[in-house]
Amino acid sequence: MILEAVILNVRKGREQEYEEAFKKASTIISSMKGYISHELQRCLEVEGRYLLLVNWATLEDHTEGFRQSKEYQEWKQLLHDFYDPFPSVEHFERVD
Repeated sequence: MILEAVILNVRKGREQEYEEAFKKASTIISSMKGYISHELQRCLEVEGRYLLLVNWATLEDHTEGFRQSKEYQEWKQLLHDFYDPFPSVEHFERVD
């Protein structure tokens, strides 16, 4: 299993709008092959900052399956305008 972790900085004053858009976008990502689960958390210290954690079966399920899909284009349309700066995505694997 692979964990995708992303710090998201949402444009000031658009947090509520973002959270509503994210609920819609959640149905997109959760329908993808290899998707396991996700959660969005709001930062307590920094207004407009969120942490997105997504569990994927494999790295390729995210980087190729989701990112190269038509569903990703819809995801982008719903969410990418909210971010400033644009987030960088990192992937992690569990250490036993």
